[in-house]
Amino acid sequence: MVTGSKEMIRDINSHLVLETVLNDGPISRAAISARLGLTKATISAIVANLIEKKLIREIGSDDTSLGRKPILLEFCKENGHIVSIDLGVESISAFTSDLKGNDCGLRLFPNNYSRENIISGLIYIINTRMDELPATPFGVVGICIGIHGVTFNNEITFAPYYDYVGLPIAKRLSEHFGIPVILENEANLSVIGEKSFCFNVPNLIGLSVHAGVGVGILIDNKLYKGFNGNAGEFGHMIINTDGRPCPCGNCGCLEQYASERAILNTYSQLRRSYTTGASDSGTGEEKLTIDDFIAAYNSGDTLAVSMVDEFVKYISIGINNILNIFNPDVIVINSSFTMYIPNLHLRITEQIRNRMNKYCTLVPSGLQDISILLGGACLIIKNFLGVTYFAENKNNP
Repeated sequence: MVTGSKEMIRDINSHLVLETVLNDGPISRAAISARLGLTKATISAIVANLIEKKLIREIGSDDTSLGRKPILLEFCKENGHIVSIDLGVESISAFTSDLKGNDCGLRLFPNNYSRENIISGLIYIINTRMDELPATPFGVVGICIGIHGVTFNNEITFAPYYDYVGLPIAKRLSEHFGIPVILENEANLSVIGEKSFCFNVPNLIGLSVHAGVGVGILIDNKLYKGFNGNAGEFGHMIINTDGRPCPCGNCGCLEQYASERAILNTYSQLRRSYTTGASDSGTGEEKLTIDDFIAAYNSGDTLAVSMVDEFVKYISIGINNILNIFNPDVIVINSSFTMYIPNLHLRITEQIRNRMNKYCTLVPSGLQDISILLGGACLIIKNFLGVTYFAENKNNP
């Protein structure tokens, strides 16, 4: 039972009604009343207020043969915009959508920005995207930036592959644009996106394999971030005590063997070594891309095939540990390798040889390159509307 002032209860009920229309609309006032256990008079007053605020609208009558046809309500998703940014190591993706993550637009920019000019670069990119958006009653309601590193209190606290730690990015952007700006770890955003748009289960792990290896953790539908935001840094789980050095300060971390960066670097070094018969100097050859590597794999290049085998070996170790710690409903793996190599997730599942194998539902990402961006859109939607739950997909995998 909710207790407190009438104003607080009215505010809570208003958010519950809005959340219901957002997720389950079109829906009638009577259906909302029955679902929430609130009186029809209360629902009518709240609905009138939400209509006045241009958050919901009436769209016509429900198709029923019994009595008076009820008026249906739907959320006004086109009345505002969201900007979501994936601040990658080598590129920046700038995404726009309406207030339900639909009507999307996407542009890619190279990340050539140093610590000194990343904020001005982001202002330029965001302005470029905002200038392309049509006018709406609410305009852009928020900006979310996915960080390939750890965030805490809306700041970057650890980022192994770019020098943006401690910069007041959110503060400066919020002051410039006059709207809320949220910084969040990319793996956390990715699992939020997968949950909201693809895999509607309460306990979901999102394994994000890009420059590093990160994990987004949803427990009972809530994001788990740990004491200071470091939860989910599974790429820094040590799998070889005398292994390769890692920017985190340890040696033998998982992401030094199973990340896309590690696989491409090792493949490139070994290929040069086999070609020249000399040790790699790290210079003299154009940087290898994931497309180059996949093309080599598809052509039957034995070295590329062996590197994929290494990826399967090491990533299955990480997933085995995730299973033993969290025992989730589903693990979603988001990687270019699983995206472009058919059934690779099945090979990984086969490598999990202990009894936890039978409880492992490992699936490839349903959102792929835009999971971070849609996760950012979800955060902004919930922040702007004051709701706790948002899901475009209502089905289990």
